[in-house]
Amino acid sequence: MAIVTDTKTIAINMLKGSYTLLSKDLEALPEEAFCQSFGPACRTVADLIYEVNMVNDHVGLTIRGEELFPWPDGWIKAPAEFASKETVISTFKKSMDKFIATIEGFSEDEMVAPIQTGDGEETNRFERCRFVALHNWYHSGQLNFIQTLRGDAVFHWAA
Repeated sequence: MAIVTDTKTIAINMLKGSYTLLSKDLEALPEEAFCQSFGPACRTVADLIYEVNMVNDHVGLTIRGEELFPWPDGWIKAPAEFASKETVISTFKKSMDKFIATIEGFSEDEMVAPIQTGDGEETNRFERCRFVALHNWYHSGQLNFIQTLRGDAVFHWAA
């Protein structure tokens, strides 16, 4: 097996890996889990994925050099129409597909060229990809916890 050393391939592999695992977590949850709350401060699966999509879109705008939408204050909550398993999964897949397609359009040099975040901090496209992948994995862990709270102890990533 060849060792991958170019940042673009590494970024795409990270993104696809986190995409696959989070997709498996979502598919494994039953419909009723998507809007279930475990307390007044607890966000739902729909809320978490709505945030994931917002982050993907915001970072996508950043790496394309486009105007950013203002980031809302507080914890992100999904709108009422973002409630079904089908909607949550399809919008997540659309968001990730768009983000990955954006990365595929950059050269290796563009992946490591300096860019500015919305806060004016210097970064590069590779680092933003790393953040998106880590953000997906973070929320995947939250979905795993929700899964176990619901009594499902199966390790769905292995399937």
